[in-house]
Amino acid sequence: MACLKLGSKSEVLYLDGQNWLCSTGLPSDVIIEIGETSFHLHKFPLISRSEVLESYMKELSCENEKSVMELHDLPGGAKAFLLVAKFCYGVKMELNPSNVVILRCAAEYLQMTEDYGEGNLILHTENFINHIFGYWTDTLKALKTCEEVLPFAEELHITSRCIHSLVVKAADPSLAIWPVSSQSVAQSPEDAEMWNGISLTSKASGEDWWFGDVSSLSLPLYKRFIQGSSARRMRPERIAGSLVYYAKKHIPLLVNQSSSHNGNSFAFKSTPSTPCEADQRNLIEEIVELLPNEKSIAPTKFLLKILRTAIALYANSHCCASLEKRIGAQLDDADLEDLLIPNIGYSMETLYDIDCVQRMLEHFMIVEHDVIDSTSNDIEEEMRLVGGSQSISPMTKVANLVDGFLSEVAPDVNVKLPKFQSLATVIPDYARILDDGIYRAIDIYLKAHPWMTDSEKEQICRLMNCQKLSLEASTHAAQNERLPLRVVVQVLFFEQLKLRTSVAGWFFASDNLESSQNLSGNLALIRNNGNTSHNNNNNSILAFDSMKERVAELEKECLSMKKELEKMMKSKVSWNLIFKKLSCRLMPKPYQVKVSNPCRKSKISPASATQMEEKAMAVK
Repeated sequence: MACLKLGSKSEVLYLDGQNWLCSTGLPSDVIIEIGETSFHLHKFPLISRSEVLESYMKELSCENEKSVMELHDLPGGAKAFLLVAKFCYGVKMELNPSNVVILRCAAEYLQMTEDYGEGNLILHTENFINHIFGYWTDTLKALKTCEEVLPFAEELHITSRCIHSLVVKAADPSLAIWPVSSQSVAQSPEDAEMWNGISLTSKASGEDWWFGDVSSLSLPLYKRFIQGSSARRMRPERIAGSLVYYAKKHIPLLVNQSSSHNGNSFAFKSTPSTPCEADQRNLIEEIVELLPNEKSIAPTKFLLKILRTAIALYANSHCCASLEKRIGAQLDDADLEDLLIPNIGYSMETLYDIDCVQRMLEHFMIVEHDVIDSTSNDIEEEMRLVGGSQSISPMTKVANLVDGFLSEVAPDVNVKLPKFQSLATVIPDYARILDDGIYRAIDIYLKAHPWMTDSEKEQICRLMNCQKLSLEASTHAAQNERLPLRVVVQVLFFEQLKLRTSVAGWFFASDNLESSQNLSGNLALIRNNGNTSHNNNNNSILAFDSMKERVAELEKECLSMKKELEKMMKSKVSWNLIFKKLSCRLMPKPYQVKVSNPCRKSKISPASATQMEEKAMAVK
């Protein structure tokens, strides 16, 4: 820490209770009262340095009694005047970043200019302040002391100059200098310099090196620092990072939400004084106001936690709405556990705040609207090719997120069907690669709401696409007694259709494989590469055998599904079969004529016999 030593005399002031006395041997002729502290001093050393004290002494001049002056408005109070008195008496004292601002304001208040002695206190303090602006740590300490004499420091522009100095150094770390230990200087003397016997260095590592330092500032000063950084075109990512750090340090409710596995790299020391809820609420509102407007400028997890805290502290509606818009713009980066915001509204109908999630989802759809319109066909085709193996777009990630959220809120008996539907229908059908997630949510909802009518069950089942269920989900749905029969039939129908298509595809692939085997064998014979041909044939045979096994498995699955379908449809089909059988038995048989050989029983001419046979054939 930089310092400047003034004076040469030994200490002459000592404290006796609430009174400061002078040990020069001469009786004091003036008493300065500041608060509850009194200074018993001499007039001449004071009036020789201060215009204000000289004027007061003339007004209170008395030959026989001591003059009493009250300086209750002095910046810095008794602590500052003690240093002023030492300076006037020429006692050894030290200017440092912790007291120079207070002394500068007190000197200005007492008008300790060069007209009252060369090298007066105003000149010394002003020069020292300008000097410490070159050092990051000293400037920060001086800025903190500005709060004790804020109105006077503002008039002298000390606060604004300190903030400007810090902003410049945060933007360009090469301009910042810190004191370091002698061991560090010995190891790298070329990187250090000396000033007034103190080793200094000017190296900073990382763009976030200043986060912890400025987080020790009070909110008004920190706010001015952030505003100055924004005006200087500091990158929004650095500003947002500092705001996140500051919020986590000063909002205990926000830190308490952090889990042990959240990967938080910040380490904070517990402070003895915890701010009240009103101060935390005000801090949240200010931080949200200071956040840059760029998308993904702050982590989504942090925004969701600060939103939950803002709701718990009843922050103003503008703050909560701003957070919802920011989160909605980057909702694809959110985690399901962070979306489970407890409902603490006045109605508290549901366990979780579904309306808040709905608003964030709507903001996401607004942001993604143009992208959806321009690339929806490409996304749908890509999803067919991928086959649901991974999330390929922000919309797909949000669809999975919403399905998971619906599964979490579905067990709540207070969740009404329209609210469940409105949240599920915001996601377009093409965004879901598979509908297993929404099917799971529907099944949980049906289980938690057994009083639903058949019409309502069919209505909620329309939220899923039976064609996009996996084999596992389709098998579960086919045996699910909570689903309407019509939905079960649709599931079985589409699964059988997919099975037929798959089987046909396997046979087509096997035919192509056989032809490729013959072709590869012919090419191998032509090229006289027997070993390669043998290996290829073995691989082809193994692939063909695996295909046959897969086809056999699919046929078994198809057969079992047919049996299940027959069992369920047995009650409807059995009467139709009975009616068909009865109708077949009651219908009259066609008339038949049996003709024997007439030539054997009677003597009839061959011509007559021929005619009779023709008539009999006609009867038949």
